[in-house]
Amino acid sequence: MTSKLSETPSLEAARERLRELILELAVVRGRVTLASGLEAEYYVDLRRVTLHHEASRLVGQVMLDLLDRNGVQFQAAGGLTMGADPVGGAIMRAAGDQDRAIDTFVVRKAQKSYGMGRQVEGPAVEGRDVVVVEDTSTTGGSALTAVEALQKAGANVVAVAVIVDRATGAKERIEQAAGVPCLYAFSKSELGLD
Repeated sequence: MTSKLSETPSLEAARERLRELILELAVVRGRVTLASGLEAEYYVDLRRVTLHHEASRLVGQVMLDLLDRNGVQFQAAGGLTMGADPVGGAIMRAAGDQDRAIDTFVVRKAQKSYGMGRQVEGPAVEGRDVVVVEDTSTTGGSALTAVEALQKAGANVVAVAVIVDRATGAKERIEQAAGVPCLYAFSKSELGLD
């Protein structure tokens, strides 16, 4: 499927094209050590997708639909820098295309020791319903770090959403530790990574 970049494809077409782009651009086969320290037979480098001119719009459309279909009401989306940054931006843009005011935010790995000393950057999250996003998660550690920082900043975390679930237990760990649903757009089996 090739279309004008300014066109918004149907949800079904967007989802299929995003799946194709993930397989084409992001799946790298071969033994790798993941950020979690675990080893895998493949690596899904979703930054090759979330930062891609065509795929970024599709990420926003698919992830916003995922949240909507699951009844998640929220006012901002973001997560631990850097994997979450383009995902939050893509959701914000997709929401804007629908005349919806959804902000994004960035969670630093640690609180700043200078300036305003914030760990969560962007529009204020205090008292707001927010979604933590990730490109993918192996252990859930990055998402849980973001959840903790957001709760300290006074946000109400209502869900975690990832593009690809690696089926390594991250979803279950996040749901247990954070007490919110962990949703994903694609399972590893949908991508043929079993």
